[in-house]
Amino acid sequence: MIVPHAAAAPAATPAPAPAVVPAPARATAGPVRKAVVPAAGLGTRFLPATKATPKEMLPVVDKPAIQYVVEEAAAAGLDDILMVTGRHKRAIEDHFDHAFELEQALAAKGDTVRLDAVRAPARLADIHHIRQGDPLGLGHAVLCARHHVGDQPFAVLLGDDLIDPRETLLSRMLDVRDRYAGSVVALMEVEPELIGRYGCAAVEPAGEGEEDVVRVTGLVEKPAPGQAPSRYAVIGRYVLDPAVFGVLERTPPGRGGEIQLTDALRELAAAGTVHGVVFGGLRYDTGDKADYLRTVVRLACARPDLGPAFARWLREFVADLDGDSNGAGATARERRRAA
Repeated sequence: MIVPHAAAAPAATPAPAPAVVPAPARATAGPVRKAVVPAAGLGTRFLPATKATPKEMLPVVDKPAIQYVVEEAAAAGLDDILMVTGRHKRAIEDHFDHAFELEQALAAKGDTVRLDAVRAPARLADIHHIRQGDPLGLGHAVLCARHHVGDQPFAVLLGDDLIDPRETLLSRMLDVRDRYAGSVVALMEVEPELIGRYGCAAVEPAGEGEEDVVRVTGLVEKPAPGQAPSRYAVIGRYVLDPAVFGVLERTPPGRGGEIQLTDALRELAAAGTVHGVVFGGLRYDTGDKADYLRTVVRLACARPDLGPAFARWLREFVADLDGDSNGAGATARERRRAA
């Protein structure tokens, strides 16, 4: 028997497609293993010393400033470091490479102390270098790292901004990144008259139990007097989600005609994905002459091999400093010896 086919049901009218709503930005998960060290600046505040020597290579006691920065990253577990440099910065690359002839000479003399000191920079981490062809600002320097970093979160440490080696700021920032994801910036409370030198953050509490953590709701690059949203200055330590690259690509030049990292972070902050760690420890701007000198004195005094004798001399120097034209800068004992 032939069974007739059932009558075909009339075609249903298709439902209208839902409107496409962009998904909110989501932070990338995963541990932070890479660091980027922008070091392409001209160092004009230290001319003429920086005419032929990178400002990041100026010695702080007996190590260049940038070595402290790399040691900080390595101590926090970041073992893959990209340095973004510029023309006339070859000395930085050479410092973090092996110096075969020098090492051979020290080994032949049996000078193991200096040999270890010479070898140490090359052994701190897996260090890479790229040049920022055009001086287009910190945001552009970070964007130069995109292919090296890929889709992983990463830290940014400015090459002339030193955190005292006894502090653990970067490790704390990595902990905050693990908890909240997104990006994390380092903040310091500064006097109102100084806030115009920095990027400034508008903040709100992040939650209970973490007094040093805030949520960043907005950012202003070097605000005019009276226009700062707070006294929290952004200093040279960041832990960034790779989402920052997409924002930097479309960020137009801002203050000074440069691509500002602050402008890109402002967009991420508006999406609620930026937190700040409020830092109250020791930090040095080695791009500033007066702070550079203070850095050398502080770190020299902290050295067990130099500190005790240097501190004794420093106390005598300060006590005897009379500022007269014949003996300014000399202790009474030194002036007697010179006579």
